Amino acid sequence: MPIGNGGIIGVANNPTSTTATGIWSLQEQFKAEKAGNWPSPASLEINFLVIGGGGGGGGYVGGGGGAGGYRSSVTGESSGGGASAESPITIALSTNYTVTVGAGRPGGAASGGVGTNGSDSVFSTITSTGGGGGGSSFIASSTATGASGGAGGGGGLSDVAAANGGTGTANQGFAGGNTTIYTFTASYSCSGGGGSGGAGVAGSGSNATGKNGGIGVASSITGSSVTRAGGGGGFGSSTGGTGQAGGGNGGTNSGGAATSASPANRGSGGGGAGQDPGNRVGGSGSSGVVILKYDALLTISNPGGGLTISAETSSGGFKFVEITAGTGNVSWSL
Repeated sequence: MPIGNGGIIGVANNPTSTTATGIWSLQEQFKAEKAGNWPSPASLEINFLVIGGGGGGGGYVGGGGGAGGYRSSVTGESSGGGASAESPITIALSTNYTVTVGAGRPGGAASGGVGTNGSDSVFSTITSTGGGGGGSSFIASSTATGASGGAGGGGGLSDVAAANGGTGTANQGFAGGNTTIYTFTASYSCSGGGGSGGAGVAGSGSNATGKNGGIGVASSITGSSVTRAGGGGGFGSSTGGTGQAGGGNGGTNSGGAATSASPANRGSGGGGAGQDPGNRVGGSGSSGVVILKYDALLTISNPGGGLTISAETSSGGFKFVEITAGTGNVSWSL
């Protein structure tokens, strides 16, 4: 009986990660497992939730920042933009897979400017686009338009033309709200940023209440339902719009500053800036997150470091980790 051929005489019968036909000694099995060439007793499917960083709210009378793109493979749940869950990623043992957690980005400047787009988050072949920055106001019509992103930033305010919200990325998030043209009335508001679960509410050039951000999407990938990736609220001359899923609230005409998205790792947008001197900077978006769920027989590692990764939590035959910052690799072993 030839050694290392599964008891089969003839053409070499090499084991692989999916099949090992024949009869193998324990020594042969051990060597093959160590080399990654033996069928795993565990499922090699990795479920994921990947959320990009949230966009900053617009500066000086600004629209809300858009949420980071939202992609999920959890059965029975949704991805962003109204999409269904995606297929899990099938991995090979002892193989590196890239992970990046996108940062939330600052709001627009006090002198007027579109909020900064959030940074992308990545797991293997899955990329969730950072949220779009909210539009600004009055300075020029070109800065009033919200930026496109995972979800789009809300429109600011312009007396030249309507200020459109930025578009969302298909299957990741919705558009920011559009703001009607400013008509030099005492009451005016800006649009909310888009969320992963809904569009930002449209603002008005003649209404004093700031508009809310788009809603987020709930997931129970960690065992508890958490809603993430909501849009930031837009400016309102009397009342700022409300951010969703931890998104920042919009500022006001007198004394009300925009707030930044909180807590971290929700991928929600920042609030649009107020008008008072000292309150004209848009709120920052919150950082994204990568959450991975896998068979309890597997153990994850971070070869080379670079990632802020939680301890593995076991529940119901699975483990999960939350990766909250950094760029690096992950790998699994038995």
